[in-house]
Amino acid sequence: MWIFERKTPSGFSANTTAEQVTQGIDGTGLTAIVTGASSGIGLETARVLALRGVHVIMAVRNTDAGRAVKDAILEEIPAAKIEVMEIDLSAMASVRKFAAEYKATGLPLNILINNAGVATLDFLLSEDNIELHFATNHLGHFLLTNLLLETMKNASAETHIEGRIVNVSSLAHGIVCHEGIRFDKINVDNKFKYGQSKLANILHGTELSRRLKEEGVLITANSLHPGIIVTKIFRHSRFLSGLFNKIGKFACKSVQQGAATTCYVALHPQVKGVSGKYFADCNLSQPSSLARDPELAKKLWDFSLNLTAPPTDVYHC
Repeated sequence: MWIFERKTPSGFSANTTAEQVTQGIDGTGLTAIVTGASSGIGLETARVLALRGVHVIMAVRNTDAGRAVKDAILEEIPAAKIEVMEIDLSAMASVRKFAAEYKATGLPLNILINNAGVATLDFLLSEDNIELHFATNHLGHFLLTNLLLETMKNASAETHIEGRIVNVSSLAHGIVCHEGIRFDKINVDNKFKYGQSKLANILHGTELSRRLKEEGVLITANSLHPGIIVTKIFRHSRFLSGLFNKIGKFACKSVQQGAATTCYVALHPQVKGVSGKYFADCNLSQPSSLARDPELAKKLWDFSLNLTAPPTDVYHC
């Protein structure tokens, strides 16, 4: 049980659940992609969006787990529009495949929730030989967003409904080295690798928002801290998983409370037109000074664009 309770400008608090924050909101006609939707706050986010009438695409690594979640949601909400598609955010080939398959469906895209994540004390590399936290938590979502951006632009232009991109970051974005992101040492093991990836989530949203505003596109991009929640994000670390399971009931939010800010930023009318911001407990919040650095955001954008560039075919005579 979350131990703090306070009223805030939005009227919601740390105790607010995702169902409460979306009460009375009709999402019929909207289509959303939620990454990491087979467990934790991603699952609850998908369930609540479906409850409010949104057509939800669960983008998951484990499709068997995803289909089990889909069946459970349909049992609770028979009229729910919900589908499962496979994606591994740590693998760029998988992200590209997902984006191509999604475009082939012809579905519009109004809401993109970049939720999936990993946290471990171990040093691991992705199949693209990039440090796992940076690859999964940031680069995979950066690439996915870029690949689906035209689809979102088309949807907003045709319907005049604001598109929303939501990056699930963390308070841990402040636990980084003094320069924030070690661009020249991305694949070097260090204690700041998780915080660095979460800082990248915010910087991505900041720079994306700037670019969308410059284009005059009806799409917002924001990031958020969901709160401390015990989820499968710690699946790669037995120590972290055990630790948070022990302290969770005393200091952590429930999954229902943890998904509240995501659903608030994705659906609530109070957030209409708000872009490039950081939220916590369903309210605007102040991220670290590094997270507010526009030059760092631009540098990360260019760095990420280079890392996610498609391989160039080489022809030999």
